[in-house]
Amino acid sequence: MLKKLNSNNMGSSNLGWLKSKFHFSFAEYYNPDNIQFGVLRVINDDLVNPTTGFGKHPHQNMEIISYVVNGELTHGDNMGNKKTVTRGQVQYMSAGTGVLHSEYNLGEETLRFLQIWILPDKYGHTPNYGDFGFNWDDRKNNWLHMVSGKEGAAPIKIHQDANIYSLELEQGKEISFPVKEGRQAYLVQIEGTSAINDIELSDRDGMEIVEEELTIKAVKTSHILIIEMKKAV
Repeated sequence: MLKKLNSNNMGSSNLGWLKSKFHFSFAEYYNPDNIQFGVLRVINDDLVNPTTGFGKHPHQNMEIISYVVNGELTHGDNMGNKKTVTRGQVQYMSAGTGVLHSEYNLGEETLRFLQIWILPDKYGHTPNYGDFGFNWDDRKNNWLHMVSGKEGAAPIKIHQDANIYSLELEQGKEISFPVKEGRQAYLVQIEGTSAINDIELSDRDGMEIVEEELTIKAVKTSHILIIEMKKAV
């Protein structure tokens, strides 16, 4: 099963300093038919103006991954962590029993990042923060495995049976991705244009996939993210 989600039909918000696309119900955007996809609860595609950001605020019982598309993202929290990451790099946080954190754009250009929330395997984990400075070239025409569950092989491990991959596919090239029996995945066309099993996706579009092999061809050089997980029952 494949279902394309056109970015023009997604929820959106414009607060002046922050412009967002909501792949799932979030904040003022509520669609009872679009709450989550399996354990994937949130993907927000955020544009944050320079010298602005999200002040300190609480989270609980959520695995939170921030993937930077452009600009600089600076994280701070009540555990004493402070770090800035840039294009193609990742910050992750297990909110667990509770954490206060902030996210700012302290740079000189607009920050674009994907804010991803994944439901944990259980409530009450000890809060944790980390980040990883992936080499951009490691995803050129290749799936870069960034996030996995605790038993997986990715450098970032979360409290859920889920995997996150990124890819930059050069124009005209093809690559496959198997979504096996009992599994599902959500794809974000971050940049560029691609044909996925002959369905065309453009900047900021999404796609739901259930138990289907993907053949992806870059119509224009494409930057893609996939969140793969156990199929919802």
